[in-house]
Amino acid sequence: MSPEQFSSAVLDWFDRHGRHDLPWQQGITPYRVWVSEIMLQQTQVATVLGYYDRFMHALPTVEALAAAAEDEVLHLWTGLGYYSRARNLHRTAKIVVEQHGGEFPRSVDELAELPGIGRSTAGAIASISMGLRAPILDGNVKRVLARYQAQDGYPGEPKVAKRLWDTAERFTPRERVNHYTQAMMDLGATLCTRTRPSCLLCPLREGCRAHQLGRETDYPESKPRKELPQKRTLMPLLASRDGAILLYRRPASGLWGGLWSLPELDDLAALDPLAARHALELGERRALPGLTHTFSHFQLAIEPWLIRVEQASPVMAEADWLWYNLATPPRLGLAAPVKKLLKRAQAELQQPTL
Repeated sequence: MSPEQFSSAVLDWFDRHGRHDLPWQQGITPYRVWVSEIMLQQTQVATVLGYYDRFMHALPTVEALAAAAEDEVLHLWTGLGYYSRARNLHRTAKIVVEQHGGEFPRSVDELAELPGIGRSTAGAIASISMGLRAPILDGNVKRVLARYQAQDGYPGEPKVAKRLWDTAERFTPRERVNHYTQAMMDLGATLCTRTRPSCLLCPLREGCRAHQLGRETDYPESKPRKELPQKRTLMPLLASRDGAILLYRRPASGLWGGLWSLPELDDLAALDPLAARHALELGERRALPGLTHTFSHFQLAIEPWLIRVEQASPVMAEADWLWYNLATPPRLGLAAPVKKLLKRAQAELQQPTL
């Protein structure tokens, strides 16, 4: 297929079968498209839908996001993972408001300079919300183009990525670029899926080299696997008499940056210094079922302990520590496994034996 035939086939398919009712396709603005694109990074549409609606209801404009407290932003993001996305979202909103008068830059290069916005996300914002001709290369589009070209190599390798970007540039049309961008993402998400692609329904099957070879699922090549290292931590759920749990805010950078979490200890012996630091009198303790949380680069085995605090000051002396009331929880950003453990602790505390 020529580039014109390629884009025409994609657009014809989109008109008949593409998704037109996603929330970020309604009342399109750079802000709405930007938030959706950041949420959709490494996250499925079905998961994003509820988060997007809640986020937009709470923070409907870039000015509202810029003015929001970080805890509110992280609270709205809790459960989506990859929390640096939320922190970068907040940082970028402040820059757009303070340096650009609340208007997003109208060029891919300028957009890509903002925190958390790479070349592909910048292209999506520019094409979908501004009508600018800009190629994109998110995970779905990489898969479509890698199969269409039978592109050898892992797309994360610079040489392979460059070839795919050249292909994306060549096929991106000058007309209806907003629809074409959405169509390519839809094609990868609904037909050209990672496993069991629906080739018979694909508008590109006649020119697709991987399909001609009968090797659709061989492309794109996977990242070479490495065994994830294992790490272990003990997390005490220190419960006050009124059912509040002691949490602390993690440093802004690094793992779970800026989120509220449980203390992390090497072993139970480290409880005494922690209790002394906060003038806590500890009582009964109970081991809870372990929890394993997988990050992109390692697995964390969590050993949780529910520990009754017999006496404690109701007000923490340090600003980065607080008593989290399980009955009326404050709006804070919580790491996903911590949120699970808090629910587990609440259920345990309702039992009469602790």
